[in-house]
Amino acid sequence: MASPSSFLLLAVLLALVSWQATASDPSPLQDFCVADMNSPVRVNGFVCKNPMEVNADNFFKAAALDKPRVTNKVGSNVTLINVMQIAGLNTLGISIARIDYAPLGQNPPHTHPRATEILTVLEGTLYVGFVTSNQPAPNRNKFLSKVLNKGDVFVFPAGLIHFQFNPNPHKPAVAIAALSSQNPGAITIANAVFGSDPQISDDVLAKAFQVEKNTIDRLQAQFWENNHN
Repeated sequence: MASPSSFLLLAVLLALVSWQATASDPSPLQDFCVADMNSPVRVNGFVCKNPMEVNADNFFKAAALDKPRVTNKVGSNVTLINVMQIAGLNTLGISIARIDYAPLGQNPPHTHPRATEILTVLEGTLYVGFVTSNQPAPNRNKFLSKVLNKGDVFVFPAGLIHFQFNPNPHKPAVAIAALSSQNPGAITIANAVFGSDPQISDDVLAKAFQVEKNTIDRLQAQFWENNHN
């Protein structure tokens, strides 16, 4: 007969497994749950539309992802198709993005708080990488990077800071990314730290970055443009 401590260990393991199972988008309990954007009810995600009112257009968008986009001053443009564009993505745990890169353009360091990303290069070359979390040494803040060519695939684990950079000074690049959430979110590090509203105290940031306050003031005075559409 198992001891009480064995039962306790089993209970803890089951709790951890169930927590991991619910740590991302919830699994659907029916074929689909098209988002009812007009419902006044607020839930984690969106209330299901009446299935009798669902049609093929709820799963479709003429997104023209084959067409190039105009890039911004950091040299990129992210066209995200998530549940806000296709209501049928609700509860399905997936979205897609086209990313355009100007010559020497980048999708600057950012994180997706709710999704893992898998990216494939359609045109050009990309230098990509991510940084691990503040875990115990020797893997603390370890930087992993790779140069990708057309047809190559790279994975960015959920929640980790990552970037893509087009090293070619003459040719643009294009990538398609799939993300494991209907609404992955994006936090661009520079925008969040130096472009928050209201601003984070320059005393706090000067201490955190170990620089003079006038350096922080200069950074906060910049216009931090969003490259996510």
